[in-house]
Amino acid sequence: MQDDIIKLTAEVARVTDEKIELIDSITRQTHLLSLNARIEAARAGSSGNAFAVVASEMSGVAKDIGSASQQLRTAIAANIAVMGEIVGRFRGVRCQDLALNIIEIIDRNLYERSCDVRWWATDSAVVEAAEDPTEQRCRYASLRLATILRSYTVYLDLWIADANGRVVANGKPDKYNVAGRDVSQTSWFRDAMQTASGDDFAVSDIAPNGGLGGAAVASYATAIRRGGDSNGAVIGALGIFFDWAPQAKTVVKGVGLSEEEIGQSRVLILDGAGRVIAASDGVGLLNETYALDRSAGPRGHYRKNGKLIAYALTPGYETYKGLGWYGVIETV
Repeated sequence: MQDDIIKLTAEVARVTDEKIELIDSITRQTHLLSLNARIEAARAGSSGNAFAVVASEMSGVAKDIGSASQQLRTAIAANIAVMGEIVGRFRGVRCQDLALNIIEIIDRNLYERSCDVRWWATDSAVVEAAEDPTEQRCRYASLRLATILRSYTVYLDLWIADANGRVVANGKPDKYNVAGRDVSQTSWFRDAMQTASGDDFAVSDIAPNGGLGGAAVASYATAIRRGGDSNGAVIGALGIFFDWAPQAKTVVKGVGLSEEEIGQSRVLILDGAGRVIAASDGVGLLNETYALDRSAGPRGHYRKNGKLIAYALTPGYETYKGLGWYGVIETV
């Protein structure tokens, strides 16, 4: 809608300039006719006096028309400028709201991931494999995780690690051979082992996972507790790895911009450090740091280098507080 208003404003300005220029042209011709009439009246002597009066009046009318034309041009230009500012603010707020929508969709999606990991960590097969990782228990746990993965296709894999940080089972052993892998130094494992209860979880920023072929994942984890009890002794950790790239791409590509806007816009998701973790143009993923001016607060918009930049900070969702990520729309 704002694009239609912008186009209409530009058309009004164009037509106004065109018509005022026509009026100015007629005024100049009237001045010239008046001047010629006064010259001819002077040549005619006393018999041209009456015509001279008419010529003088014509000159006065032309001046009045010229003055009115200039006042009209100034007034319309001022109003068009104000209209342009209003449209600009409207567009900025709209893009700001769209940026918020982007990050809210992500928040709600990742909130579900935090629920998944806390739920699955209480599964008896997961608990038993972590507590006493016999070959039979680990095989059964792997089958259970595979069943989950067939329904929850947003995950690349699910890993069970014992208290020492050794992976004892995963959901896709044929694709990811991680059994026996030492994950004790990974942030997701360490943070999971430090959770206070089964109601808590750990989440890590988007990063490549070597055990998953270097794919970028959002890692969610929580401690596995004896008996699946929320306050039971910690006996291991469950890590679940959200397949970030295709999900994020769907979000940044699906933002509610017009076809014209999409062609001249870049939609981004930034992590708390300003690193690009999703981009509608696929550029700079995980290696570009975006210089976002956040001085307006959690949400805002501004212009820079001829572009409109609109952004919104993650508000979190339910028990998921977010990681300080931002939705950003950059458009001309």
